[in-house]
Amino acid sequence: MEFKAKLLDDKAIDRSLTRLAHEIIEKNKGTESLVLIGIKSRGIPIAQRISQRIKAIEGTELPVGELDITLYRDDLSLKSYEPDVKGLKVDFEIDGKVVILVDDVIYTGRTVRAAMDAIIDYGRPSAIQLAVLVDRGHRELPIRPDFVGKNVPTSSKEIVKGKLEEMDGVNEVSIYQK
Repeated sequence: MEFKAKLLDDKAIDRSLTRLAHEIIEKNKGTESLVLIGIKSRGIPIAQRISQRIKAIEGTELPVGELDITLYRDDLSLKSYEPDVKGLKVDFEIDGKVVILVDDVIYTGRTVRAAMDAIIDYGRPSAIQLAVLVDRGHRELPIRPDFVGKNVPTSSKEIVKGKLEEMDGVNEVSIYQK
């Protein structure tokens, strides 16, 4: 894998997350009945950061849950490792709530489809919305994010990799050539 370019640095990620927080509040006309669920791995700290920004803007802290979609993936048999099954970790109800799924990068849409299956198995939200830091295109399913930090046209021979301080010690999104 060969480094090609840095798409977002620390400041650009911060600006994108602040904009996402404002867009979420605006689209939903406030924060009533909103919950955030981060998709493992990097969607979780992104959801936590969005919740912090919404609290700074609105004075309301949105609950944040965690979702591991491993067992819901349609390509599980293609994986060469044993899945680490955690499922959904929430300490709040999702019935009747607007669930905002949060992930770092959307590509084919298969991760999001698996996440929606997991959410629906757990409860009945009034709506599911999707917030992503980067949309790189190449969808295989009819899934479109509601909130996007940055759209980046890519080739299928490229890899977009997000790194976050909480997990990687640095905040950046870069593109690599396969």
